[in-house]
Amino acid sequence: MSAKIIDGVALSGKVRDAWRDRVRALEACGVRPALAVLLVGAHSASRVYVRNKTAAARDLGMRSDLIELAGSTSERALLDRIAALNGDPAVHGILVQLPLPKHIAVRSVIEAIAPEKDVDGFHPYNVGLLVAGHPRFAPCTPAGVMEMLEAEGVDPWAKRAVIVGASNIVGKPMALLLLQKGATVTICNSKTKDLGAHTSAAEILVVAVGKPNMITRDLVRPGAAVIDVGINRLPDGTLCGDVEFRSVREVAGWITPVPGGVGPMTVTMLLVNTIRAAEDALARVADVERV
Repeated sequence: MSAKIIDGVALSGKVRDAWRDRVRALEACGVRPALAVLLVGAHSASRVYVRNKTAAARDLGMRSDLIELAGSTSERALLDRIAALNGDPAVHGILVQLPLPKHIAVRSVIEAIAPEKDVDGFHPYNVGLLVAGHPRFAPCTPAGVMEMLEAEGVDPWAKRAVIVGASNIVGKPMALLLLQKGATVTICNSKTKDLGAHTSAAEILVVAVGKPNMITRDLVRPGAAVIDVGINRLPDGTLCGDVEFRSVREVAGWITPVPGGVGPMTVTMLLVNTIRAAEDALARVADVERV
C-alpha cells in the first residue's frame, strides 16, 4: 500500500480560486481586502515567510502592506504601530510575524491587535470563540489542515485523532477543530509515555513538534491520514518534516509532503481570514448606516 499524497500547493490554488469571486464582490462595494504584515528584525526565515504571504495576497487581488521595523524597535513603538493599524478602516487584517526579538512580549503584542483584525486567530477573544465552538478566525495552520481533510473526504466524525504537539499555534486549536467535527482527540507532548501506543491507534495523526523524522512507520496505524506540520532543515540543507515520509507513506492512507503540504494551506487560510474580516467590516458599516 502507498498513501495518497495530499498536494497542498494544488489544493491551496483551488481554495484561492474559490475565494477570488468574493474579493471581486468586495471591490464592487468599494472595499479592497487589505492585510498589514509587521516584520520586526532581520530574521531570514521570517522574511521568506512574509514574502510568500504578501505575494499570495496580491495575486488574489488583495492589498498587502509590509511594515519592516528594526530589531531594536521597542515594545511600546510596536504597540503604537499596531494601534494605528487598528484604527485604520482600510486595513482588515493585521499579522505580526513571529518570532519577535526577546525584549518584546509576544502576549502583549497578540492582545494589542483588535480581535476583528486578528487574522492569525491568536487573540484571547478569538481563542474563546473557538473554544465555545463559534470560531471567527481559526488559526491558519489548523484551519488549513481541516480543509485538507475535507478535500480528501476524511471525515473526523467518530474517528480517533491524535495530535503530537500541544502548542497554542497548532496543537491546541487543532484539537478543538477536530472535536467540533466529532473526533475523539488525544493530545500528546514531550512528556507522553509510550507515544507509539497513542499514534498507532490514530485514524487521523497530526504531527507538529519540530523534530525531524520522529514519526516512523512503526508508529502509524495502517490507512491513517497523516498530516505533517513540521518543517526542519537538515545539516545538508534539505527540508524535511516531523514524519519520516518514505517509510510512513508505505503504511498510511493519506500523507502530506514537506515542503508542499500544510505550508501553502497555512498561507491560503490567512488570506481567507482576511477576506472574511473585510466582509465583516463591510457588514458593520452597513448596520451603522441602517441605524
